[in-house]
Amino acid sequence: MEKVDPEALADVAYGLFEVMLNTGLRERGPYLFELVEKGIDFEAQFLEIFRKFCDDYPQLGEALIFRFRSPHVIYHAIREGEGVIPSRTTRMYWIVQDAPDVKPDAIEDELAGKWLIFLPPERVDEAWILVRDATCRNELGISAKVSTAKPNPDSRDSMKVIYIYTPDWRDEQEVMRVRERLRELGFADRIGYKRNIETFKGEYSQKGKRVTFYSA
Repeated sequence: MEKVDPEALADVAYGLFEVMLNTGLRERGPYLFELVEKGIDFEAQFLEIFRKFCDDYPQLGEALIFRFRSPHVIYHAIREGEGVIPSRTTRMYWIVQDAPDVKPDAIEDELAGKWLIFLPPERVDEAWILVRDATCRNELGISAKVSTAKPNPDSRDSMKVIYIYTPDWRDEQEVMRVRERLRELGFADRIGYKRNIETFKGEYSQKGKRVTFYSA
């Protein structure tokens, strides 16, 4: 049996725990980002969710303890913006925010697609808050995600990107409604919309080749 890399396992464990934490806190009340940005102490809820994660996924729980030594270390990192603020997130490549009542895997549907907003690192935090909050208010699409400060080997430059997903690329009226709302939020420059079909095929923009389906 192939030996599992504990560092790689800890990366997977942390990402899954963040999902459970966001879900668990939301079931109890505010979003994680609201608690962090308002400076609210939620350590009791955090530890309760952490214990459940370790009970449900003991090997992943052990990986987190191996990496961080204590759940309190994770909690304090989150209070400082880890997993909430893109520029302060170094343990995950992406922060994801689903719209209310949307299935977590909705963005993986082949019919889905996304508007792409590319930004320099110094602008991404402010832009993400606008998109994230509008997503939570059901003003945009089914989900949004943003690249973080964790160095990504797949990145070609230092630019950050925000994805705003819609459920069906064929629904041009809905796709363009989301684009218009983004424009109202201040994203006035022309941006492209990419279908999941091209993403799943591993097709990316190259000189002389365009993979965006809409541009507006």
